[in-house]
Amino acid sequence: MSLLPLSLVVLAAIIHATWNLLSKRAASAGAAFVFVYNLVACLVYLPWVAWVLVHSAHTWSLPVVGCLVLSAVIHLAYSLCLQRGYQVADLSVVYPIARGTGPMLSSIGAFILLREMPSTHGILGLLAVVAGIGFITTQGDLSAFRRPRGQEGARWGVATGSLIASYTVVDGYGVKMLGIHPVVLDWLSNLLRFFMLAPIVLAKPARAREAMKGRWLLAAGVGALSPLSYILVLSAIEMGAPLSLVAPAREMSMMVGAIFGMLILREPVNAWRVAGCFILIVGVVLLGAG
Repeated sequence: MSLLPLSLVVLAAIIHATWNLLSKRAASAGAAFVFVYNLVACLVYLPWVAWVLVHSAHTWSLPVVGCLVLSAVIHLAYSLCLQRGYQVADLSVVYPIARGTGPMLSSIGAFILLREMPSTHGILGLLAVVAGIGFITTQGDLSAFRRPRGQEGARWGVATGSLIASYTVVDGYGVKMLGIHPVVLDWLSNLLRFFMLAPIVLAKPARAREAMKGRWLLAAGVGALSPLSYILVLSAIEMGAPLSLVAPAREMSMMVGAIFGMLILREPVNAWRVAGCFILIVGVVLLGAG
């Protein structure tokens, strides 16, 4: 992966960690929060999308439309699956499995569907990224996996990771093989998810307004930053960066998130987190060399 696409992915990771920090502060708002920040994203990025549509040539073929609809459905399923996993199992089980299996399955999908040949550096980088995620999130405590809800958490974690891999491969295919502009793909996917959530949230508007009290600015921040982080990733793929390397490299957001947690949320600093950050950096460097 050349320097420019890698730089875009690293910047995307920083932005991703930032909007997740904002989203964490509004976790209890649930579907209403997702609905509002999807609306914000559609409004904020509408001028950019309009400019791209006017100044770029686009072919609205059946495969393109199918890719957009499939992307929206998978992204929405991912959000709901992750939320359900957190309801029935421990965060320390679901999250590392989801974020670890996601890039691994994405890379396998890229090898099979997009015929990207993995290099030795790329494979070692992928393994280092997955190991770094494990160190940061579990912090050496594997007891959660042995608790009664551990196996259920593992199942939901794998399901969530599979959906991460699915939308990564589908969107990568749309950008790389079908020529869909990254901004257009992400915006239309957001728009479709907005309409899918609308009947659920608007069925009880009073409850939605109550859930959003004090969280409107957080939703605005997430709505502005979340699409940008993913657009940067898709742009790196559009530039020719292999999806099999981009998928794990974007998980550098785990390291940035851990740093934010230590500096902003005053979470404890320990050897496991430091080691995980170091291993993640090594993995990203190896991916760049691959």
